Amino acid sequence: MTPNADSSQTKVHYRTVKAGPATVFYREAGDPRHPTILLLHGFPTSSHMFRDLMPLLADRYHVVAPDLPGFGFTVAPERPDFAYSFDNLTKVISAFVDAVGLERFAIYVFDYGAPVGFRVALAHPDRVTAIISQNGNAYEEGLSGGWSPIQRYWQDPTPANRRELRSFLAPEATKWQYTHGVADEMEVAPESYTLDSALLSRPGNDDIQLDLFLDYASNVSLYPKFQAYFAARKPPLLAVWGKNDPFFLPPGAEAFKRDNPNAEVRFFDTGHFALETHAVEIAAAMREFLGRVLGKERRSAA
Repeated sequence: MTPNADSSQTKVHYRTVKAGPATVFYREAGDPRHPTILLLHGFPTSSHMFRDLMPLLADRYHVVAPDLPGFGFTVAPERPDFAYSFDNLTKVISAFVDAVGLERFAIYVFDYGAPVGFRVALAHPDRVTAIISQNGNAYEEGLSGGWSPIQRYWQDPTPANRRELRSFLAPEATKWQYTHGVADEMEVAPESYTLDSALLSRPGNDDIQLDLFLDYASNVSLYPKFQAYFAARKPPLLAVWGKNDPFFLPPGAEAFKRDNPNAEVRFFDTGHFALETHAVEIAAAMREFLGRVLGKERRSAA
């Protein structure tokens, strides 16, 4: 199903708001009186990754997509005035949610957005109405061998191991993340990886990204707490997964059902950046899923 609405209902607006130490850039579409979806991007992208998805949802939902500190057009303090850790990214997003007045919301989490969104859910479980995880991992079996160089850095954070990870920041590496596992690379818009590469190359941003590579170990340490939250709270959860993702494997999507038997898992024949090729299909899956689970929640509240 796709929306049948005029452009005024689905128009995306580009805004900024002060949230803690950052001035957060965000995209917003839809009527704030409708159920809200908070869209959280990952590495090495920004809210730009949601450019095709947001208009497909905005006739029925209020969709809000911020840029995390260190990414996109959000302005945050430089190192060392601000420690680039996932705890601190979460503090900024929590301040952002309050600054823009989001009281209850579903979360769409991708890549880095998953540990941020799951931290928000741990802190405020009653505010999260549903979870859509698009290649947003919370299980060790979801980590591929592609994480080996980063895992070596966790275990031995030497300058040599840090230097080795700089190859992940190269333009060709960014393009590969977008095109690997995609049936037809001509479906991937070049402005996607080109914009990401341009923003990664800003002075000082390389060390921000390397700091976050090191701190990603904190997310793996929290996997048991995330899993306990899924088991105890059983939030409505839909995993929409690019099955050819070189970083987060399909077993990571299937594992949600171990802790939350009601979790729904759908695979798409694409890679890490599934929205580049399957935005229409993912939007349709979200509309069907959220229509069921949020409709049930509203009836229960009544």
